[in-house]
Amino acid sequence: MPPDASDHQPPANGSAPNGTRLWGKGPATQDVRDFLSGPLTRGSELLRAIRIFTEFMRGFRALHFVGPCVTVFGSARFKDDHPYYALGREMGRRIAGLGLTAMTGGGPGIMEAVNRGAKEAGGRSIGCNIVLPMEQRPNPYVDRFIEFRYFFVRKVMLVKYSHAFVALPGGFGTLDELFEIATLVQTRKVQHFPIVLMGVEFWTPMINFIREGLVRAGTISPEDIDLITLTDDPEVAVQKIREGVSLQTQPKWSPKPRRILGER
Repeated sequence: MPPDASDHQPPANGSAPNGTRLWGKGPATQDVRDFLSGPLTRGSELLRAIRIFTEFMRGFRALHFVGPCVTVFGSARFKDDHPYYALGREMGRRIAGLGLTAMTGGGPGIMEAVNRGAKEAGGRSIGCNIVLPMEQRPNPYVDRFIEFRYFFVRKVMLVKYSHAFVALPGGFGTLDELFEIATLVQTRKVQHFPIVLMGVEFWTPMINFIREGLVRAGTISPEDIDLITLTDDPEVAVQKIREGVSLQTQPKWSPKPRRILGER
């Protein structure tokens, strides 16, 4: 069994104990800040567009053969003795039991818990990380991970290969990802993927705000609240995932790796 990532702290030299490279580089984040700071020279904008295209292609190549996924969002800050960590770990096991790939941000906390549960159940586990100023290392339970400079590229990858979405308690990043996919489903930019919130006590104030604030004000339709399932029961979450997978349109072709292209 892989070591528990929470048992270790990143050393000062920037290398993880097992020799893997740490995620997170200040200069890369500065690069993104420059991109979002307004118009730059035409040459700079062209080079940036090429870099973004390259990042998309790198993501497509890395994840092309991961199979149907369930993406799970949640905070990086919960330790392995927290009840939400245990819930994430159980969901990882359940996702693997469905024969689906568990996809997370690949970091610590809830992400580690889900990847760990999937790995322990013999399933496949994927991590898609975002480069941040603070260093963090991939949790030791991912079979494959890929890191991105740009949040919008990473979010495309977390959606493109998934048939259902589960959100455990988290912060701004979790809320961003949750409402991104809710908007895509609401506007029918994607199929009606299940969105499951786990952690009734944590999420109930937000659900009440959506119902009593947004619906009452008319900023969303009453039926939009039904896009989200709120539960603490992994079996309810699994049933929703099953329903969502059964409704998905099957791809017109099944991708197979080509050795000549360096695919696996």
